[in-house]
Amino acid sequence: MGVSLVQELIVRKMKIYNSLNRQLEDFVPLNHEQVSIYSCGPTVYDYIHMGNARTALVTDIIRRYLVYRGYKVKLVQNLTDIDDKIINRAAELGVSAKQLAHQNGEAFFEDSQRLGIHPADVHPKATEHIPEMISLIQTLIDKGAAYVIDGSVYYRVNQFAEYGKLSNRKPEDLLAGARVEIDERKEDPRDFDMWKAAKPGEPSWDSPWGKGRPGWHIECSAMAMKHLGKTIDIHAGGEDLRFPHHENEIAQSELATGHTFARYWMHVAFLKIDGKRMGKSEQNFILLRDALDHYPTEVIRHFLISAHYRHPLDYNPESLAKSEGALRRLNNCLDALKKYDGQVDANETGVSPLQEAVETMKSRFTDAMDTDFNTAQALGAIFTLVSEVNRSFTTSNGADAPVFAQAYQALTETCEVLGIYNMDAQDGNDVEQRDQLIALLLDIRQEARSRKDWDTSDKIRDSLKELNIEIQDTRDGATWKIIS
Repeated sequence: MGVSLVQELIVRKMKIYNSLNRQLEDFVPLNHEQVSIYSCGPTVYDYIHMGNARTALVTDIIRRYLVYRGYKVKLVQNLTDIDDKIINRAAELGVSAKQLAHQNGEAFFEDSQRLGIHPADVHPKATEHIPEMISLIQTLIDKGAAYVIDGSVYYRVNQFAEYGKLSNRKPEDLLAGARVEIDERKEDPRDFDMWKAAKPGEPSWDSPWGKGRPGWHIECSAMAMKHLGKTIDIHAGGEDLRFPHHENEIAQSELATGHTFARYWMHVAFLKIDGKRMGKSEQNFILLRDALDHYPTEVIRHFLISAHYRHPLDYNPESLAKSEGALRRLNNCLDALKKYDGQVDANETGVSPLQEAVETMKSRFTDAMDTDFNTAQALGAIFTLVSEVNRSFTTSNGADAPVFAQAYQALTETCEVLGIYNMDAQDGNDVEQRDQLIALLLDIRQEARSRKDWDTSDKIRDSLKELNIEIQDTRDGATWKIIS
């Protein structure tokens, strides 16, 4: 105790598993006061599913924890609002690509907010950064790293000697999984498009090579550099984006600028269902908004971080039921501790077992999160303290109000980092429960009045008044209000 956060940051070093080098590395940001993060956001051709939500949630918690550890963070999360999938889906629905992208973009923000994900500092849209993309493409053409064919522009993969370093693929294996379009005009089958010549009926923009639209990979390179500079600290995204998307981002960006594009690459493992990867292509997905209609926000968050982000996680009712039970234990503990909030004893002497448990929890929580954001171990530390608090309520172990206040503060602070306890939401739940109980009492009172049981009726009215709740009988029935 007594070590300042600044001193602690000097002593402790955070470690991140860098997908680029495939090992844990000390985290040393370019700017020791501010961390830059770019997270690949959704292609907004549909609502996001739980697998998408896991990646977004992990990024949210990384940012929360870095702030908890004393850093300032600038987070950029893009929206891909022009893409083959958007164009094809819009055609199926008989709407414009712009209309579909706007509608699903707003739905993404709505669903993210419901999951308790804080908005990024910048949410750039691809269609709003066409000039930056054109400029980046022209730079690559000027360097001989790209070429124009019939209004389309392709990147020369063989010009980037380190191509394949992120995915750790050999040159002969680079086509596998690349989803490149077959085009005999290309110099090399591995070359990928950065600008697509306009097709009839598709959205297009003017460019030096004719009307067209950007390719997927150039979008993120241009938006990341526009808002975070030539080199960023952390680039995050789903495991499925490692190749070809992130590999191509590196190739474009580093050849264009001569600088490292991202210093730490983080990839979130798949969410699975029935042992298979959850995804729209597999037709086995659960939309986030549907899950939120059936489970509280904190329960879904708890489930999604119950395994380390680099480990696959299976979506099933049993796992969600376990999360629901765990959150019930947590909420019951915090509700019992809430009355001690603020009762700090400045003249405190001695250390009780519960006080030791509080300090142990904080240390274990920080150790877990410092080691590649291990949320599973961090949750373990939190729930170990919950058990110690519950034990202290029933045994005499020297715990008193100030110690319970410390436990409450430690638990709420760490739970806020993970987003699994929202005090305002809990207060809102209390209000809802109060209203439901009063409505029930009014129903019982009305039944008593219909039987002319005036004693019961008056007793309910008087008892509520003692709680500063006044009943008013009207022609349309009884109403109530809180009185001071």
